[in-house]
Amino acid sequence: MAKKTVATLQTSSKRLTKAIKMVKSPKTGAYTFVEQVMAPELVDEFIKKK
Repeated sequence: MAKKTVATLQTSSKRLTKAIKMVKSPKTGAYTFVEQVMAPELVDEFIKKK
């Protein structure tokens, strides 16, 4: 299924998180990685979204 990796990035006054999830392609069946930098509160929503 999907794995998640979360790294915390800290810049000046903002706290950001880089989330990476593995997504299976419906056409080929191959896995790709989707990365996004966001606020820590939004990580769970990003991981649950298909």
